[in-house]
Amino acid sequence: MREEDVDGLVSELVLNEDINAKTEIFDEILRAAEGMGIFPASIHHFYRARGRGEFGGFTVPAINLRTLTYDLARAIFRVARRTRAGAFIFEIARSEIGYTAQRPVEYAGVCLAAAIKEGWRGPVFIQGDHFQVNAKRYRQNPEDEIEHLNNLIREALAAGFYNIDIDSSTLVDLGKQGIKEQQRLNFSVCAAFTRFIRAHQPEGVEVSVGGEIGEIGKKNTTTAELEAFMEGYHEELGSSLEGISKISVQTGTSHGGVVLPDGSIARVNIDFNTLRTLSRLAREKFGLAGAVQHGASTLPEEMFHKFPEVETAEIHLATQFQNMVYESRHFPVELRKRMYAWLKENYRDEWDEGETEAQFIYKTRKRALGEFKAEIMGLEPGIRAAIAAEIEAKIAFLFTQLNLADTMPLVNRYVKQGYYGRNRD
Repeated sequence: MREEDVDGLVSELVLNEDINAKTEIFDEILRAAEGMGIFPASIHHFYRARGRGEFGGFTVPAINLRTLTYDLARAIFRVARRTRAGAFIFEIARSEIGYTAQRPVEYAGVCLAAAIKEGWRGPVFIQGDHFQVNAKRYRQNPEDEIEHLNNLIREALAAGFYNIDIDSSTLVDLGKQGIKEQQRLNFSVCAAFTRFIRAHQPEGVEVSVGGEIGEIGKKNTTTAELEAFMEGYHEELGSSLEGISKISVQTGTSHGGVVLPDGSIARVNIDFNTLRTLSRLAREKFGLAGAVQHGASTLPEEMFHKFPEVETAEIHLATQFQNMVYESRHFPVELRKRMYAWLKENYRDEWDEGETEAQFIYKTRKRALGEFKAEIMGLEPGIRAAIAAEIEAKIAFLFTQLNLADTMPLVNRYVKQGYYGRNRD
């Protein structure tokens, strides 16, 4: 496949609104990628090896690309090739799929096209982040909410999402007596989704499944909660199926950070000791890769080196890359103004009393990305490249801080190209 063909297919994939057409384009990109030794893969066996203590000392970044996905994915692959890094994940959350207007076949196809464009070889880890149970809808009609998520899982698996983070932590009930009862719905629903994934994963793939103990932005996780969740989860799942490979915990962050009245982000104090303790417990007692930290992208830069120091398995990075796109000196001022005006018109009901305009815009501007996707994709290539270059520098910094250099041979030792067929039942 010629480089100009890749660019054209990406443009068609992103701008075409017909899901059947998108799927055909995705299949074309996937065939080309597989022919070049590029394949969507599961990080499960790699994480299990970490759980056995076979390696450590680095933290895997899971990166949410909400806009300029092709350009930013290319930037990530460039950094990875320079540093021989292989342990990194592209991800998109259930909510982001909606407000960024990126269905799984589009997101996965764009990431694989970026790998082709940058001459990548080997596995590409694509993850469904926060496949979250909506607690309100679950209480009203649990069967409908479960089926809605099952349909999303089917769609994601068909697109090569071989890493899926189930978030049923919304069902934790702190009003119950005893930690295990508080976690019961959480671990039982997570186990049910794990069984569903195992029943529908393609031949030759052991999907990496993640669980979550407590909602991000709420109280910090305790060791007792982790133990109660894992013990109940294994009781529900049984011994015949592979379980989760990692566990998301809360140690002081919130998604997107806490926004001050002037629009800046409040400094957050992460409890790294708790993160170290939870990661060690997850590995030594339950064989997981360790703990996962959400809401990390807006943290101060001097914090990132501490994640591998405390053996954090994975951190999730999203909002700061979106912020850098919006705030780039290369991003057209006129387009940004129109996007903000659209937010004021369409999301005014989310403007809380006492909230400044800067806080409202910061909180809601992610919602404009899907509405203006075609215009952002249509920016001049030079503008997109200039924005991507700024973010590439940030990615390079993060890869250094997370000790990702030379992890490619380690990944290739545990992750092999097998039969990665599409499952479209």
